[in-house]
Amino acid sequence: MAGGGSGDGEEPEFQIAPMIDVLLVLLIFFMSSITSQVARVDKSISLPVAPNASKQESARDQSIINVRWDAAKQLTTFVFEDVGYERLDTVVPILTERKKHSSNYRLVIRGDRLVPAEQISIAMSAAASAGIADITFAAAPR
Repeated sequence: MAGGGSGDGEEPEFQIAPMIDVLLVLLIFFMSSITSQVARVDKSISLPVAPNASKQESARDQSIINVRWDAAKQLTTFVFEDVGYERLDTVVPILTERKKHSSNYRLVIRGDRLVPAEQISIAMSAAASAGIADITFAAAPR
């Protein structure tokens, strides 16, 4: 009364089609998760130069706030998850919720090199209001 098999003593046949299906699903999952992080990097921001800048580890939960500066209008725009904000009050609850779910959570601030320091301070205050102490500033090595 053994379960499974055809009962005629032959070895079961290896099915490769289900394995390929699973591999394709995993490939799509990883490609979409990597693309979402890359898409949050704003190419219009000219990062400040820091000769000693080092590449960050990417194995952590993080969010990115891009701080754009329009010199002609003297206007700052904060971009969080592809949405522009003039104030970060509405972003703080989102950051707070994410911090609750991950003790290893980090906020990356990507400020344009021409942004006044007060505007970067606003982004830091939003992180502090959300309880995030781990803040990284993006810079270009050259």
